Amino acid sequence: MNELDLDTPAVVVDMARLEQNVARMAAVAGKAGVRLRPHAKTHKSAAVARLQIDAGAAGLTVAKLGEAEAFADAGFDDFFIAYPTVGQDKARRLLALSERARLIVGVDSEEGARTLAEVFSAADRRLDVRIEVDVGLNRTGVGPDAALALARSLARLPGLRLQGLFTHAGQAYAEPSPDRVAAVGRSEGETLARCAEALRADGFDIEDVSVGSTPTAVEAMSVAGVTECRPGTYVFNDATQVALGVCGPEQCALTVLATVASVPAPDRAVVDAGTKTLTSEAIRSRTDTFGLLTDGRGRLVRLTEEHGVVEPSPNARFRVGERVRILPSHVCPVVNLHDRLTGVRDGHVECALDVTARGRVR
Repeated sequence: MNELDLDTPAVVVDMARLEQNVARMAAVAGKAGVRLRPHAKTHKSAAVARLQIDAGAAGLTVAKLGEAEAFADAGFDDFFIAYPTVGQDKARRLLALSERARLIVGVDSEEGARTLAEVFSAADRRLDVRIEVDVGLNRTGVGPDAALALARSLARLPGLRLQGLFTHAGQAYAEPSPDRVAAVGRSEGETLARCAEALRADGFDIEDVSVGSTPTAVEAMSVAGVTECRPGTYVFNDATQVALGVCGPEQCALTVLATVASVPAPDRAVVDAGTKTLTSEAIRSRTDTFGLLTDGRGRLVRLTEEHGVVEPSPNARFRVGERVRILPSHVCPVVNLHDRLTGVRDGHVECALDVTARGRVR
């Protein structure tokens, strides 16, 4: 089938671009001597994860325990849950999952870690954990100066083993230029590496120093002392990555094929892709834009559930029934809205990519 014959809206993945993106990041990590543990929350697909593992990835990063369970059901067996996982209910699920997979779990408080320790200690088991360090995003994680105190607290909890440190420099998304993004990446790696050295000087065996984020990956991986990197969006890329200067449009593997359903006025066209197909999150640097037409003829300026309103570029004209291709603002939530993606090569449908961990938010 020709991809333009797909029923719309359809989430389409250019398989050649996907494979190139996977190979490119694997090569960057290999050159830096850093293990690549890609964040699977972007694609949530066993087929894409297999491409990453086959290209040399050491394991998968996930955001939630449910994602790890879904990927374990698909045959994967090495996970880092890069999120403060809290509660005995989740601890019991972790204990069950640890029977069939290697697990590392993020923590950022003694209180949360204790809920995991109690379950693993009672089972005479030990769970590997990493402390999340906040290097400027101001979300989760302890400050670098507080990491040692938390490490000492964790050492008193039976059932846990402090395995490493991790961070996410998501503040790079607010930077105005590629040079500023790169500076955030260097600072990310340097801050975490210094923090690891301080803990080692106090007697802690810090094995992994794990950084993450597609915009900062190249710079952060180049810092001495960093052992692992967890980019996610790079497999597909999106309009935000293009706006940040991280990639070019030719490296964007995922687009949404849509049909023009209405042209009610010269200043707008309406496509059959709204918030149930595309995320309502705008491009980070353009808060009034929710996606770009890949042919340059317009941008999505408003979304409702089933409608995407396109503002035409100067001299652009649309006709009802024509197909358009949209580069989403943020690819990760787009994928989570769909049961499967359609893989294409040279304009023809090649495969279906099931979204294995769709909706696994617990």
